[in-house]
Amino acid sequence: MSEGGETDLLSANTLRERTEVNDRLFWLLLEANRLAIVGGLALAVFVAFMLFGLFKPLSITTTMETSDMVETVFAGLVGAIITSTTLVVSINQLVLSQEIGSLGTQRSRMDTTMDFYQHTDELLETTTPSDPSVLLERLIETTKERALALREAVAEAENNDLRDRVDEYVDDLEENAVTALDELDGADFGAFAVVSPALDFNYAQKIHDIRHLGERYEDDLSTEERTAFREMLEAVAMFGPVREYIKVLYIQWALVKLSRAILYTAVPALVVAGGMVVFVDPSTFPGSLLGFETMLWVVSLAFTVSVTPFLVFMAYVWRLATLAKQTLTVGPLVLT
Repeated sequence: MSEGGETDLLSANTLRERTEVNDRLFWLLLEANRLAIVGGLALAVFVAFMLFGLFKPLSITTTMETSDMVETVFAGLVGAIITSTTLVVSINQLVLSQEIGSLGTQRSRMDTTMDFYQHTDELLETTTPSDPSVLLERLIETTKERALALREAVAEAENNDLRDRVDEYVDDLEENAVTALDELDGADFGAFAVVSPALDFNYAQKIHDIRHLGERYEDDLSTEERTAFREMLEAVAMFGPVREYIKVLYIQWALVKLSRAILYTAVPALVVAGGMVVFVDPSTFPGSLLGFETMLWVVSLAFTVSVTPFLVFMAYVWRLATLAKQTLTVGPLVLT
């Protein structure tokens, strides 16, 4: 709220700025390449294991000779890896369950979809684009056009405060729209680059602001100005369900990629963990390498490979959980 109890119409142009999250943490949670995150986590696990072995009073070879601790650890990992493949099946079932249905269910979905497209056709005054990034671009551009039309409609209004507040609203929306459009340029579906600009466009706040302005100055508006307010609200409100639909499609896409990545890493992880249990003993890798026991290198690398499926799961869930948190609502309810 600004002075005098008036709603502040200015807002940050990106989600990161609105949430006031640390730049590096925000990049890590949402924007960083997931495979790079997995690689970074794997490197951290490997280095940590090497350091534990370095500072442990007893060497890893001596430990293996006096106890079965290493064998026990990798035996446990074998069971955990097999269990994780069951989790992958569950994830795939979650995705597939959205597609399985009777003919009537599929017909109902199609009718609902086409009904929505008719509304977007009317809003965009053209056939709704089939490409998600292009559809988001056109919706944002239409919202921007109607905002400029709203400013023009109230340009001759006698109420100076009304003109000033609408100018403030339009200027802020225009800046937000330009930022989102720049990010959408050239983005392909399947990459987070499509969803990120949709999150940056602060449509929920814009819905609240235009409704607030329309109510505040209702008695001062002409018929033409009321129409401009209504059309502005219609445009910005249409962005909400489209963003949510594209977000859901992206989450399904990401879950499929996650399940495939876990399966790809589970096979070598299972082979390595099983091999450590069955074939490796204190005498298998004698000597040292670069000042470290060769066995320490082997155990650390084997452990890193064995936990890679869990690192993949962690990297993807970080993004999906953060995405879900930031898009819990549809409409003018703003969560901070």
